[in-house]
Amino acid sequence: MEQHPTDFRPVSVLSIAGSDSGGGAGIQADLKTFAAHRVHGLTAIAALTAQNTRGVSAVHVPPLDFLRAQIDVLFDDFRIGAVKLGMLANAQVVETVADALIAHEVRNLVLDPVMVATSGARLLEADAIRAIRERLFPLTRVLTPNLHEAELLAGHPIQSLEKMQQAAHELRTHDAMAVLMKGGHRPTDDVVDVLLDGAQLHSFTRPRLDVDGHGTGCTLSAAIAANLALGHDIKSACEAAGDYVFGALEHAIRPGSSQVSVLGHGWQGR
Repeated sequence: MEQHPTDFRPVSVLSIAGSDSGGGAGIQADLKTFAAHRVHGLTAIAALTAQNTRGVSAVHVPPLDFLRAQIDVLFDDFRIGAVKLGMLANAQVVETVADALIAHEVRNLVLDPVMVATSGARLLEADAIRAIRERLFPLTRVLTPNLHEAELLAGHPIQSLEKMQQAAHELRTHDAMAVLMKGGHRPTDDVVDVLLDGAQLHSFTRPRLDVDGHGTGCTLSAAIAANLALGHDIKSACEAAGDYVFGALEHAIRPGSSQVSVLGHGWQGR
């Protein structure tokens, strides 16, 4: 019997993260990123936020059994090539997600440890951070902390390129895990990200743009997950993802009344 083109299941990428009602970060940014990379985007919503470009006014965490149901039903139907984790509000959510990832034998896991806001405010309690380290790090293929999050995880300040490299080694917990240290919070003319992949250290340098961008971390981790699902190795996946975020920042827009910009995800097609 002749195979119909729709019988082929394209690769899908799953985001388990929080929803941003303002459309700039979280699940919404992830779906835009997946679409730009031509992979099918799936979502399991771990938190609902009431937010706009001026900030977050409320957060609601769905029941844990509903979160697990979202994840299970997706793995039951789709060919999932990678999973990206974003905002996981508490230790119970982390435990639920970890149990599901183990049950479904996830291999390409990109963990964006959303622990600290851009302002430096801590978003998670100590038990949630401990659960992320103990339950999710062993499952992770690429960890993508910003400097505030890396400082919280490593337990010391990270102000120089050398300290970024040191912290990447400290955070790497197993041989299959890579650590991409995002350098955007260092007050330098260029933004330097550091990747520890196996025993190899790489750096990616791009000029700093004068843009107050919202959702850059979400977008970067989602782009890495999409690239891994498409068959890229870790280094090329991370480098291409950084290039994508840079282009989206160059084409950012300001849809709200604040000075915060939302990334222009469709820039490659312009």
